Amino acid sequence: MQKVVMSGNQAVARGFWEAGGVVAASYPGSPTVEILESVKAYKEIYSHWAMNEKIALEIAMGSSMAGGRAMASMKHVGLNIAADPFMTFTQTKTNGGFVLVVGDDPGLSSSQNEQDTRVYARFANVALLEPSTPQEAKDFVKLGLSLSEENGTPVIIRLTSNLCHSRGVVALSEREEKDIPGFVKDQPRYNMLPPHANRQQIFMHERVLKLQGYAEESPLNVLVPREGSDTLLVTSSLPYCYLMELKPEASVLKLGMTFPLPVQKIRQLSHNYRQTIVIEELVPLVEQELKAAGIAVKGKDYFPFTGELTTDVIRAGLIQAEVECSAPQATVEPSSSPRRTPMLCAGCPHRPIFDVLREADVTVIGDIGCYSLGILEPFEVLNTVISMGASLGMIQGVAKAHRYADKVRPLVATIGDGTFFHSGLSGFADLARTEENITIIVLDNRTTAMTGGQSTPTTRDYLKDESLYGMSIAEILVAFGIRDVQEIDQFHLSKTRRVISEAMERDGLSVIIAKRPCALNFKVVNPHFFVDPEVCIGCRRCIQVNCPPISMHTYPGIDDSKSFIDPKMCVGCSVCSQVCPVKAIKSSALLKKGGGSK
Repeated sequence: MQKVVMSGNQAVARGFWEAGGVVAASYPGSPTVEILESVKAYKEIYSHWAMNEKIALEIAMGSSMAGGRAMASMKHVGLNIAADPFMTFTQTKTNGGFVLVVGDDPGLSSSQNEQDTRVYARFANVALLEPSTPQEAKDFVKLGLSLSEENGTPVIIRLTSNLCHSRGVVALSEREEKDIPGFVKDQPRYNMLPPHANRQQIFMHERVLKLQGYAEESPLNVLVPREGSDTLLVTSSLPYCYLMELKPEASVLKLGMTFPLPVQKIRQLSHNYRQTIVIEELVPLVEQELKAAGIAVKGKDYFPFTGELTTDVIRAGLIQAEVECSAPQATVEPSSSPRRTPMLCAGCPHRPIFDVLREADVTVIGDIGCYSLGILEPFEVLNTVISMGASLGMIQGVAKAHRYADKVRPLVATIGDGTFFHSGLSGFADLARTEENITIIVLDNRTTAMTGGQSTPTTRDYLKDESLYGMSIAEILVAFGIRDVQEIDQFHLSKTRRVISEAMERDGLSVIIAKRPCALNFKVVNPHFFVDPEVCIGCRRCIQVNCPPISMHTYPGIDDSKSFIDPKMCVGCSVCSQVCPVKAIKSSALLKKGGGSK
């Protein structure tokens, strides 16, 4: 048997392939992006980056209805977008196996909230599996597809950020092909309107009871006994691995299936111990369900309700619960590296837009994407960041409330091209009829840059690749009935400043499409720029654009600090040269012509 090292995400993809999966769909969002990227290596599977999570789930849902094993993957907040079809799909009896792989983000390493997907499983009446290692991630996907077909249910596989990205040894198996019968007409099964949907409530109830019985005997729920222990620790997912590293003086029940819970199993086990403690990340779901069943347990008395449960956090909770750990506490030297604020990449096309908005006295309603970094210094221009596409509806609400306010600033909203197609189309269609004075800036960098550079419908416009599907944002907006639409190259800074200023002064809705490609994903490199120290006055205006290659430097023979640009990092976007008040920043192309100094 071949064994390889894989991340949790890669193991999920491998498990889906081994199980005979045929259709996988996703929308990119950390921490689950690499699942579909890994699926693409398996030619037997059709993989699809959808416009949003709802469409991704619907594509996988259609495959399942046709008898093909299917997988949809997304991050936890993406499930909010997909919840509408999912909550109805769960009423149907699945045909081909269906797994929904969701990556939660305890500690908010790359998310705007700290949502617990386990709640969705109970809400939707579906089974939920929680792997602890990459090997289990692979195995649980295969098992989830089988459970789906045997019980007529979608199955949620819940991962967390560290499990998605951590690596472990995984034993590989061959692919098992499955017959696909194709879609068979069945009106009561797939048409979820009354009276069919009414009957499905009984089906879901019976299905959960059947899954409950499976959970009680499931090999996924494993007891690791400790002789002489008076404490039972109940845990799951990655916290189980952290817990076992501590070698606690207690028995441990590892839950691989956390909905439905093996309540009777836990009840019987708890009679053998003085105390039962639940260790779970985020919502006290297991703890509350056990308490509701009359089982005396504790959990959040000792462990936090927010953040990742690391070994140190778990150790502290066990000490408080008077549970000893035989593993010595590791001594970690404090890092001597300075903390660095996240910043936009060199040559990022969002930078000049933020520089212009910072100088203007405006209220900016932000959105989700790379441009969310506009909340940070030195720009600090985005006044709100809530969810993808929310800027368009929110700015309307702010504008309506401003009708009753005494003094207000001009209103500007930002949205990227990926978010435009993900959840911005309906917002723009609604905005088209507004009478408020609103300016929207669409930051079209031709890619979903924040998650690794997945393509959007405007990617073809830059690459000029006719094989790619392409759309024009400007043409779409005009079709919506929006007349004031302009396209700009934001690297022409003075024109950009003028266009934005004039748009804010005009009545009604104005839309500006800033069209520059992502410098990181498209490797846009022009002749680099340099600072002429004989001209530089050290005003630090170029530093304020927050571009990585620019720093302050003392040149030989010069006492005062001057600006310096690292030529190996500079991509030649020219923004720094345009903001320099004394024209001290020049293109290296001048050196070849014999002009300037260095």
